[in-house]
Formats: sequence, structure tokens, C-alpha cells
Amino acid sequence: MNQANANANANINPNKNANLISLTQIESVLHPITESSGMPNEAYVSEDYFAFERDHILSKTWVCIGFASDLKTNGYIKPVDFMGLPLLMMRNRQGEVQAFHNVCSHRGMKLVQQEGIVQGSIRCPYHSWSYDLDGRLKGTPHIGGVGNHKDERFRCEDHGLKALRAKVWMDMVFVNLSGDAAPFETHIEPLLQRWKPFWGETGLDQIRHVEMGEELEIEVKSNWKLAVENYCEAYHLPWVHPALNTYSKLEDHYNIMFADHFAGQGSYKYNLSDTQGTHLPKFEDWPEDKLRHAEYVALFPNVLLGIQADHVFAMMIDPISVEKTIEKLRLYFVGDGSTEDKYAACRTATLESWRVVFGEDISAVEGLQKGRHSPGFGGGVFSPEMDLPTHFFQTWLATQAKAALVGDA
Repeated sequence: MNQANANANANINPNKNANLISLTQIESVLHPITESSGMPNEAYVSEDYFAFERDHILSKTWVCIGFASDLKTNGYIKPVDFMGLPLLMMRNRQGEVQAFHNVCSHRGMKLVQQEGIVQGSIRCPYHSWSYDLDGRLKGTPHIGGVGNHKDERFRCEDHGLKALRAKVWMDMVFVNLSGDAAPFETHIEPLLQRWKPFWGETGLDQIRHVEMGEELEIEVKSNWKLAVENYCEAYHLPWVHPALNTYSKLEDHYNIMFADHFAGQGSYKYNLSDTQGTHLPKFEDWPEDKLRHAEYVALFPNVLLGIQADHVFAMMIDPISVEKTIEKLRLYFVGDGSTEDKYAACRTATLESWRVVFGEDISAVEGLQKGRHSPGFGGGVFSPEMDLPTHFFQTWLATQAKAALVGDA
């Protein structure tokens, strides 16, 4: 170990680092790709590391916790658990989407158990304290004694629900749990600039979500990171996705890495419309010479995005536990016309094509998870060409982990 590493290790809190991976293992990921090893097994199987990752990596940036379209009308609330944290998405009476910690300010009771429309107030099932749909504490029955529902020693305005920084972008609800990340607008701007030549200045304004029965949700018995790593690269395409490889072949793909929190792959010859007959409306400004171009970008840490000339998808990677992940997919089509009944069969065919693709990934990702229990695997190596986006993601993870372990040293 060199002196720099020795000094860094000296600054690690041993209690904070208990049962976690070592700084040496983290730094091995940060080497150039030809010398790098991947994140060690403990990063995928350790409950302690899962909690560390939540509190010191994902909480420090913008994470997706759900979709605004799930809040079906004003006054609708939906509880969500993010990596074990009880959270609450709410659409208030004016239609604004907000997010809060889903706990009563009184004794910490989980406040909302089921989603639905709130007719009056949100009421705690323990002592019946109540909140409005902006999180303000409105009712405190018997707080000053039996029959005394107010007390001059207690200020309701100081004890509302604990709000989270929240932003809605392309229907996804993002939150910053730590409260100190850069503004979301800064976070997403590199992607907006990258995709402007495809969907123009008004691309976001053109997309429409259409209810298509049950939304696609896939449970995967793996750590959440493996779903992202798998998505970042096209290397596995010929063997895992034989059907997709007929209309978007491996040799037609290119690597994508930009800013410090976007990576994935693109295709020059995506042509699902010809394969499935899905002739849907297209983005107004999409260049004619790029109609077969598509890009699939992971927005770190837990969002997978895909953009084609005639539709967009967003997938939230929901880390349920260290070895269980749920992938939640939403499709978005282009313009009001795309929502008409005459396109219903095309929309369904598009959804079914992605159901097949993401379904094919399940056994691969679960196989990767099983391999993380082997003492014969120590993080693996990378192809210096085909694995560049996956290494880019792991480098991002390792950089955040190192910063958390070392602190300001």
C-alpha cells in the first residue's frame, strides 16, 4: 500500500466502515479500464453495504421514486418505500406533486398505508393527528388534555410532514434525500442538450403517457446495480436478445458516456416499426436521416431511458433489498394523436416488444447475482471496448463510495 492509500485509510471511521468493502477494493475500480477490476461481491450481497449505499451515495443525488402519472387526480396520495425508507408522493388540491417522509411528526407512525384519493385530511392511525395535502399539521386531538385540541405550548406550524426536495421530469418523480445535491435542472441539462438534435426544443412537451392496463413491472432476484450495468452495454445482445438482434444488431451499436452520470448505448439501425408494423406518430423535429437512430441511456443511479423517433420509455430501478429489484417501465408516445384508438394496436405491439426484451434480461441478471456469492469471483474484468459504459457506471459508484468513506481527507 502506498503512502497516499495509507493516509486515506487512516481517515476512515472503522465503525462506519464495519462489514463494508475496503478502500483498496474501491480504488481498484478507479483504475483505467484495462487495469481495473469490478466492484467486489460484497457490494452486491451485503446488507450493510446496501444501507451504506442508500445513505451515502443514492441519498446524495437525485433518485426516482415513482411516476407522477400514478397520482391520477388532484388529492391523490401514494406511499412508496425506497430502500426501506417510507416515503409519500402526493398531488395536492392544486395539482402540484410533492414528496414527504411518510411518518407522523408525533410518534413516528407510518402515516399512509395505501394509495388513493384523500377527501379531507391525511389522518394518522395512531393518535389521529391530521395533515393537509401540503403536509401542514392541521389537527392534534386532545394534545392539551382531554377535550383540548390546541395547546399554546405547541405550534402546529413547526411540526408538519418533513418535505423532500422533489422534481417531476418526464413523468418521473425525483427526490434528493440529503437536500444538498445540485439543482435538478443542472443534473438533467447534459441529457437535454444531447437529445435536442433528436426531439428538438419541444420534445418533452410532445410526449404522452397512455394507460395500457397494468404497467410493466418485472421482479428480478438481483442487486439493483446489476440491472443498470446490464442495460449500459450491448455486448450481450446476440446471446441474450436474439429477436432484438435481428432489428438492432450488435454491430450497429455505439457506446455512450457523458457528463459524469450518464452512460449507455445507441443504435444506428433500430427499426421496430418495420419489424412489428408499429407506425406511430414521430417527433416533429426528428431528423429524417436519423429515423432509425435510438439511444438507451442510464441516468445514474436508478433510471433507464430509451428514445426512438416514435416513442420514449423510462424505467425506474427500484432497489427493494440487497438481492431483490423491481423494474418499473412506462412508455410515452408522441403527440395527442398517438393516444387515439387507431394506434392502440401499435402501442400494444411496442409494449410487448419491450416486455420480451426486458424479460430476456431476467435470467442473465439473476445469474450475475448468483455469481456474486462465489469466492472464485472478485469483481471481474472489463472488455476495453465493449464494457466501457459499464465501467463508467462502476467508476461513478466507486467515486461516490470513496468520497463517503474518506470524507474530506
